[in-house]
Amino acid sequence: MDATYNGDYTPQGRAGKGGNRPRRIKQNSDAAAPYGALDLGTNNCRLLIARPSVSGLTVVDAFSRIVRLGEGVSRSGRLSDDAMGRTIEALRVCSNKLKWHNVGTRRLIATEACRLASNGADFILRVEAETGLKLEVIDRETEARLAASGAEPLIDVEASSAVIFDIGGGSTEVMWMQRVGDVFELGAWISLAAGVVTLSERHDGGREVSPETFAAMRGHVKELMEPFVTRVSELYGDRAVPSHLLGTSGTVTTIAGVHLGLRHYDRSKVDGCWLENEGAGEVTARLLAMTYEERMANGCIGRERADLVLAGCAILEEIRNAFPAPRIRVADRGLREGILMQIIASDRAKGLVS
Repeated sequence: MDATYNGDYTPQGRAGKGGNRPRRIKQNSDAAAPYGALDLGTNNCRLLIARPSVSGLTVVDAFSRIVRLGEGVSRSGRLSDDAMGRTIEALRVCSNKLKWHNVGTRRLIATEACRLASNGADFILRVEAETGLKLEVIDRETEARLAASGAEPLIDVEASSAVIFDIGGGSTEVMWMQRVGDVFELGAWISLAAGVVTLSERHDGGREVSPETFAAMRGHVKELMEPFVTRVSELYGDRAVPSHLLGTSGTVTTIAGVHLGLRHYDRSKVDGCWLENEGAGEVTARLLAMTYEERMANGCIGRERADLVLAGCAILEEIRNAFPAPRIRVADRGLREGILMQIIASDRAKGLVS
């Protein structure tokens, strides 16, 4: 998928002009109704509205806001009133955008926070009552497959295998993709019960992260990763080293932005770029040496990610350690794109869209 994006697309929770309001785009009554995909995660609420195109997707509108829905769930087991309130506000924006663009076919998903919270089902009912949006709580396997579907077009055409990873707020999905003929198939996957929010909360909140705390984060992730590493080794033996890694998440896009020396995050420079494996490690070392205030002042991190980015780095370090491929490709795309591509593929098979 070589999706074409309009200029106001604001990925991965970064603020952008018009990002929180329905954009008054001139409507074309002759155009087919666009498709919609919403991904409500532990940390972010993301919406993508697009039409199919020869090259993949042409984006009509997009929205992304950090809501921290899962804040505190790892300790209390419940979604807090403040977190639900923030999320409802963001979902109202999404509902307005879906109405404004006359979106027909849509899939609106919720992930780890709503899966784990004891009041998650009640929150889903509240969302429908207050916004009209019917959210679907998906399981971890579905989440992994959608993330793989959204990022898979960025696997190097010369690769024989790749490891796709999606570091989320409440969980991390890691997928082994194996070439079979001219296509890549999902050979093995795991969903780790660790994301940037849950891991930072487990280790003193993520603001002041000492080398010892960072090592403890890595140790926890390593333990969670071991069954997957063993499984891949059993399946592929000597071939259990991927041609490259492919990361889709706020963590890996942030690391890419810092590595590229961007003053402010720029999707056009990050999506599809390559990092040498050692380069990712160098950025992690730089971030670990920074204070919370210094991370917050970095234009690619900002206030909303300053206390989460090192937890993400700890997860990434253990993925790199488990699968020491020479390069990492960075994808500023994921679940939403995976949802849309699956819907479009299904409609094309039915002859509903060209």
